[in-house]
Amino acid sequence: MSEFFNVNDPSTGIFRELAAGLTTRIHPGEQAMLSVVSIAPGAEGTMHSHPEEQWGLLLEGTAIRYQGGEAHNVKAGDFWRTPGNVPHTMKAGPEGCKVLDIFAPPREEYRKVGGKGFGG
Repeated sequence: MSEFFNVNDPSTGIFRELAAGLTTRIHPGEQAMLSVVSIAPGAEGTMHSHPEEQWGLLLEGTAIRYQGGEAHNVKAGDFWRTPGNVPHTMKAGPEGCKVLDIFAPPREEYRKVGGKGFGG
């Protein structure tokens, strides 16, 4: 298995559909996990929380990041930290967006191909 990847290569990683218009490619490691999330224009994930810490980096597009009861407008290059158990989700702007999420420790349910689940 290769240890080198590219965020623009949709053939790598574990595919998961998170919600309508939200898909991801998961790259699990031993202590952390990367998730390359593609969100269609105007699509929105489901508000959720999980015990793992999550960092996010908006790679492309614009979005609204809902986190801890607040809405944050984000653009390419912005990044954020979401502590464990803090409710959050995301809604893509009119052009859609691509997000790199980093989880520590890895989310166990993301280690396998999956259908609808949490988004953002």
